[in-house]
Amino acid sequence: MPILVVGAGAIGGYFGGRLLEAGRDVTFLVRRARAEKLAKTGLVIRSQFGDANLPMPKTLTAESLRAPFDLILLSCKAYDLAGAIESFAPAVGPNTAILPLLNGMRHLDMLAARFGDHAVLGGLAVISTTLDGDGRILHLNDFHLLAFGERNGSPSPRIEAIASELSGARFEARLTNSIMQEMWEKWVFIAATAGITCLMRASVGDIVAAGTADQTTALLDECCVIAAAQGFKPTAAAVARMRGVLTAPGSSFAASMLRDIERGARIEADHIVGDLLARGGAQQQKYPLLAIANAHLKAYEARRARENTAAASVR
Repeated sequence: MPILVVGAGAIGGYFGGRLLEAGRDVTFLVRRARAEKLAKTGLVIRSQFGDANLPMPKTLTAESLRAPFDLILLSCKAYDLAGAIESFAPAVGPNTAILPLLNGMRHLDMLAARFGDHAVLGGLAVISTTLDGDGRILHLNDFHLLAFGERNGSPSPRIEAIASELSGARFEARLTNSIMQEMWEKWVFIAATAGITCLMRASVGDIVAAGTADQTTALLDECCVIAAAQGFKPTAAAVARMRGVLTAPGSSFAASMLRDIERGARIEADHIVGDLLARGGAQQQKYPLLAIANAHLKAYEARRARENTAAASVR
């Protein structure tokens, strides 16, 4: 099964590298500079589950992409999605399945609008990775899960074939008939985490120490109400897990979006927080904490754009 991995960054590079390590037919769609780097150094993974050094992985750049692939593994930042879609579009044939690993739901709408509902699977990743200064992929936590399934929950020959292809590599590959429920639950958790830690500019433990954990749980409840209204009410067990993580005393846990803000980087505000709020309907006063968290993120984006414009004019 020919697999195209869009990008060879922290997440795509990890899962694609593990598949390549297991002997799968993997090609990475990358920019020219990354292709040249991989040709010199190979794809390198450092993980407690075993390191991998994969010399000269197959790569393509967008301008050289011609033939369709059976499976496209897509992991990119939401703000790069439109460009990514244009880059891999020539690889989508009538039987191609696209497995996106982005958070939220807007990307599903965008992919389905471009390639049709049938082409798009549901998927999520549970992993923490980063690239170091040498372009190596560093696996930072105890999880490396890739969950996937047909969005309507039904079994199909293609999803069984994909499950077979993804199994046997050095990560957990799990086929599920409830991928949309799981994606919504992850979205609720990430939106609540991003919303409260960015709003407070603090870790979970610091928010608890300030005596304001009730604000965290209230924001989580708002997110759960929106999910339920969309037909994906988080299970009691899932909510209990979320509450446990988000109210743990002494925890250093915070959203990656907060780290992005602290270093002045772009953020996925619209995709993670704004889109969830929008799906709550026109009466946003029903979700006051989520609304103010979204306003905080939009204000950060406005300030960042103004400062970048000012810096560019000085140069």
